[in-house]
Parts: sequence; structure tokens; C-alpha cells
Amino acid sequence: MLVPMKTPPPRELCPRFHFAVELIGRRWTGAVLYVLEQGPARFMDLRASIEGITDPMLSERLRELETEAIVVRTVLPGAPVGVEYALTEKGRALGKVLQAIGEWGHDWLPVSKTPARPPRSRAAKRPRAATRAR
Repeated sequence: MLVPMKTPPPRELCPRFHFAVELIGRRWTGAVLYVLEQGPARFMDLRASIEGITDPMLSERLRELETEAIVVRTVLPGAPVGVEYALTEKGRALGKVLQAIGEWGHDWLPVSKTPARPPRSRAAKRPRAATRAR
């Protein structure tokens, strides 16, 4: 006689967990958080520290993190006016999470899995032709 198998109850995905993983798992977000973990930074310093990120992508990630109160944007007085980004208390609380992810990566991922610099487009490699006046 066959005994009917009990099906396990469906597992529910916690919406907060899902949102958190999707937020910090977006491309470049981890790198931005990692650099800001070391202290406040200006936009150009962030871009220089994160090889391969574009200005629009960095702007988008900073806006997302600012919207979620993970990063605070401060306009610095002076000429020229500067803008500095820093982690909020909520952002600094991610430090242990990022450290745990880094340790996991060191333990389980081969070095060959580290992101490579994205290839430059062909147009970026060629110098622009000078425009002749007619």
C-alpha cells in the first residue's frame, strides 16, 4: 500500500529580507558602500576608487542609497561648491554585513571570479577626428 507523501508547507519570503538583498545586491552598490565605510568621500573620489563605474551609474546608486537613508549628501560651502557623501547610522550598520560577505567571498570564491574592468567601446578607443572649418 502506498502512503501519500505530505507536501511541505510553502515557504514564505520575508519582504524586508527580499528588499534588503535586492537593495545591497544591485550592481556597484556594494562597492559604493565599501568605499564609504572608510569615511566620507566626494563624488570624484568615489568614482576614482571604483574602477569601471560610470558617472550616471554612480549618481543613480548614490540617489538610491540616499532615498533609503543609508547615505547622506552634504553640500560643502566654498568656491567651487563641493558635495560629500557619507554613511548614515543606518548605513554604518551594514558594516558587519559587508564584512561577512567579504569573508564569505575570500573563503568560497576563486580569485578569477572577481569582476574585471569592463571593456571599453570601440568608439572610446579611437580619437575623435578634428572638425575642419569650411
